[in-house]
Formats: sequence, structure tokens, C-alpha cells
Amino acid sequence: MFEASRYKAYYGGRGSAKSHSAAKAALIRAGKSRLRVGCFREIQRSIKDSIKQLLDDQIEMLGMQGFYESLQNEIRGKNGTEIIFSGLGQMTTDQIKSMEGIDIALVEEAQTISERSLEILIPTIRKPGSELWFLWNPRNASDPVDQRFRGLHPPNDAIIRKVNYTDNPFFPAELEEERAYDEINNRDRYGHIWLGDYEPMAIGAIWDRATLHSSRMSEAPEMSRILIAIDPAISSEEGSNEHGVVVVGTSEKRGYVLEDGSTRGTPKQWATRAVNLYDKWQADAIVVERNQGGDMVRHTLETVRPGLPIIEVVASRGKHVRAEPIASLYSFGRVSHVGTFPELEDQMCLMTAAGYEGEGSPDRVDALVWAMTELFSDLTRRKVKNVTVPQTMTSGAWMG
Repeated sequence: MFEASRYKAYYGGRGSAKSHSAAKAALIRAGKSRLRVGCFREIQRSIKDSIKQLLDDQIEMLGMQGFYESLQNEIRGKNGTEIIFSGLGQMTTDQIKSMEGIDIALVEEAQTISERSLEILIPTIRKPGSELWFLWNPRNASDPVDQRFRGLHPPNDAIIRKVNYTDNPFFPAELEEERAYDEINNRDRYGHIWLGDYEPMAIGAIWDRATLHSSRMSEAPEMSRILIAIDPAISSEEGSNEHGVVVVGTSEKRGYVLEDGSTRGTPKQWATRAVNLYDKWQADAIVVERNQGGDMVRHTLETVRPGLPIIEVVASRGKHVRAEPIASLYSFGRVSHVGTFPELEDQMCLMTAAGYEGEGSPDRVDALVWAMTELFSDLTRRKVKNVTVPQTMTSGAWMG
């Protein structure tokens, strides 16, 4: 990170210390001379989403607390250095142009960066001697950052390196235990997680990452209807499947995935998560599958919040058959993800016309499909379900 170069592109798996090394290098360089450093990612809803906490930790490890002042949303150095944080996907062209004086642009989780963000950011960082640093764990060859730096024509004046845990002399014993476990028990994803290989893609997958990425948005329009869908796991024991909890909405006949709140835990924990999301998004109803413990799901939700509007759906076809009409909506550009949802999107890209090819159950996808099927019930031609609407409503009232 100390070599002079316009571009520095470091990609690889977990435990390679990419982010730690970049944070340390930025702090040391900015401590020697006044610099303006911009730390970016595609979506940053709050400062907690940024790399700021890592920088604060590195300041302490380097013993530079007397030099740097960490404020709520930025870090300042005594020499005038300024470190700022922002989400590229949420910025207008004019907002990015205001950052023309940046010396170092550090782009974290670069596999999620859109082509639009790259096209705006790169020409904006134009100060003489300025640098752009990109850090990412590869996801798909079609992702814009991979096309730019690992494609047929990477830019000149670029340092492009693959770094993995084997390159980290301080690789901790705790991570080594996890790596060794995954090498034996999680072979399908081991290469991606630890070796920086592309995400495993199922042959014949009904979703693909290029389609998901092409319609991605940073902000959603005003929703006409919002639903929370739940696909609970049968067990809450350690190692069991996740409880799928997904928030979707519709506006102007388009669908939007707003949040993936999937979790593990007890029935009360997933029910509480669902109700909290219902309140947060002022949703219209919660969608549950009646086939799999419908009465139990309803009872669990109502112990947390009596009188919730609950839509019960009935599965008459297999998971992959139910998913295909929803995948078609994506292919026609009718659905956008507002932000990035890595775990959900991983499951989506392992769903094929023959079934799910990932490990365990695709609970996140199931929840997504239930919610989208309800939003687009006329299009998917699913039979009408049983709907219970309470007489007394709180915020997020049922809209019919």
C-alpha cells in the first residue's frame, strides 16, 4: 500500500488482512503528510456500515491517539488530515464532484460497487498523485470491479494482487480453526470464503448475479405496499437452518427487496425480529406458510404482538417451481434489490429448475418468494390464501 500507483486492487479470501493493511497504511501515510482520505462502499446507511471502527482500532494499535481525533462521522489529524466516509450509491454526481480534492479513495467491499459508481468515482478522484484503492472478496466475474481489474484490459499504472490467509503472517489461531473446519465441512464454499475464488454458481440457476446487479438501487421510491415474509426453520438447535425473514415492497407495479432480516434462534427470537421489521417499515402484513407449522407460526407471532395482520399461504408446488415465476420478474427488470444482500443472493444463485443445490434449506429465498408471490399474485396466478385482519390496527395498518 506504500508503493506509488494510481490503482491498487487487492482481492482475496477471508483472513488475508486486506482491510487491516489498507487502514494501517492510510493512517501512517496521512500521519506523515496532510491528506484527504475518502472511505467508500456502495451502500452506507449509517457510520456503523463503514470501515471507521476498524480505523479507530488501528489508531489505538499504532499508538496514534494523540494525533488523530475520532469524531462521530469523520477522523481528523493534527496536520489537517481528514478521513471521511460515504456510500457511493447514495450520492449524486454533484456530491461526488465535491470530493475532487481527495488524495486516497479507499473502496471497501468493492465486489458490490455498481458500474455507475465506478464511472462517477474514478474520474472525480483527479488530484495530482491521487490513488484509488479497491478491496474485495470476488463474487462473480461479471461484477464491475472484476471486469475492470481482472478483465482482458486492466488499467495501466495498477497494482493488482490476490491475497489470502496464507499471505497474512498474523493469521489468528481462531480463524485457523474456522478455516480448517470449512475445508472439511463446507467444501462447496471453501474456495470462495478462504481462497478468493468466485462464488459457486449452480448450473442452470434461475437467478444470476449480473441480473441482480443490473437492477440494484441505493434508495427505494415510496412504497404502495410492504410485506414481511417468514420461512421459519423447523429447529432452533445449533447448526440448524436459518429462519428466513425478508422485507419486500411494491411501487408502480415494480417489486423491491428492502431488507433481509433472516436470523437464527428460538421461535420467540424470529417472531420478535419479524415484528420489529413490521414496525420499522410500517408494513401492511406478515406472510407465513401454512403448510409448515402455520398455526404455530401464527401463535408465536401473536404472543409477541396480538392482532397482527397475517396472510397465510399454502404451498402446493415445490420450492423451485414456486421460485421460477419470481425469477422471471427479475429477468424482465421488474424487481430491484435496494442495497446488497449477500446471503440471500448466494441462495438465489444456487436455485435451479431442478431444485436447490446449496447446503441446507434456502430459507431466505423461500421467504422472498412467498412475499413476491403475494405482491404479484395476479401475475403468478396463485390461488387465494387465507387472510386474517384484526379489527384494531396500529402503525402499518392493513391496506386491503
